[in-house]
Amino acid sequence: MREAAIAAGTTVVSCVFQPFDPQGVTGVVVVEESHLSIHTWPEYGYAAVDFFTCGDGVPEAAHRVLFDGLLAQRAEKMYVERGMSLDGPSMRKRSHTTEHRAPTAAVVGRPPLRVVTPS
Repeated sequence: MREAAIAAGTTVVSCVFQPFDPQGVTGVVVVEESHLSIHTWPEYGYAAVDFFTCGDGVPEAAHRVLFDGLLAQRAEKMYVERGMSLDGPSMRKRSHTTEHRAPTAAVVGRPPLRVVTPS
């Protein structure tokens, strides 16, 4: 998650992760521009990731790091622009896509991301 935040061009402030027994993790990376969060359900092969940012952060770069680092076979991505307009708070869906990794594709030179928690 930290690597994803850095790849997105955001400034990491703090990271907090809570691993669960026997598996799974919930975590947040606080960045100056907002935050990234992850909730995993390994028993279902599922992770939900949110990246909220303002400024010049590049969520697509964070996605690539996480897609490769988690060795994901499929990702559903929705980009939503939020903010203020003349009419007040607003939200607009920019895109909604699904990405699949080719069955024979391998992530070369990158081990899977792992969560490291202080002991």
